[in-house]
Amino acid sequence: MTGTPEDEVLHRFESGVSWITLNRPEAMNAVTWDQRERVIGLLADASADPDVRAVVITATGKGFCAGADLRGSPAAPAERVAGDVARMIRLGAQRLITAVLDCEKPVIAAVNGTAAGIGAHLALACDLVIAAEPARFIEVFVRRGLVPDGGGAYLLPRLVGPQKAKELMFFGDAVPAAEAERLGLVNKVVPAEALEETAREWAERLAQGPTRALALTKQLVNASLDGDRATALAAEATAQELNMTTADANEGVASFVERRTPKYRGR
Repeated sequence: MTGTPEDEVLHRFESGVSWITLNRPEAMNAVTWDQRERVIGLLADASADPDVRAVVITATGKGFCAGADLRGSPAAPAERVAGDVARMIRLGAQRLITAVLDCEKPVIAAVNGTAAGIGAHLALACDLVIAAEPARFIEVFVRRGLVPDGGGAYLLPRLVGPQKAKELMFFGDAVPAAEAERLGLVNKVVPAEALEETAREWAERLAQGPTRALALTKQLVNASLDGDRATALAAEATAQELNMTTADANEGVASFVERRTPKYRGR
């Protein structure tokens, strides 16, 4: 029996952190159309809400996300015409990954288990990735005779380089958490029982930081591999100009001069 989007994507707000939890453990959290739309909406809400200072994406059960569950998608047209598949990808998997990349708050993936296909890309699109020891990352597309989607061929080479990215995508082998950390796919690996607490510690630390400065830093880093040096330096100068209008920037400078710990409010 299919639950509601609210049941299948749990949400809570604690200590400035928006917790988004995929909750279809019986399906290894393979993501449906409704789940995807709810996650996209929650990320947009996080960007717009000044009280949200960080986001965590995680899941229940043994899997983080086993990929896309097409059974929950709207019915396909009776006759497929050229452009239908590209449109489905643009409006589906790519929107989900873009929502993570464009979220104005830092996003942490707390990967509890297998992250395959779009599930792997959902994790890799996050700003920081914490993985439980049993977690695995699988570029499963080649096993189905498919081309990677959800921004995989954009994300993976930027993390591990083109040669290693092609190896992972050509063979579709499972990458254990420890190997993913060595490759640079994961920031930190922890025992399964420590995953939520570690994610909470990191998220709450981010939530106490200068939120707008973090948002601008995220934009600069994400764009840095796509443009030339002049573009990057111009963007950096503009970001610094914008950031200096925030209360947190003024607080940071004042606290330094006054030799005290800054108290950031995310404004």
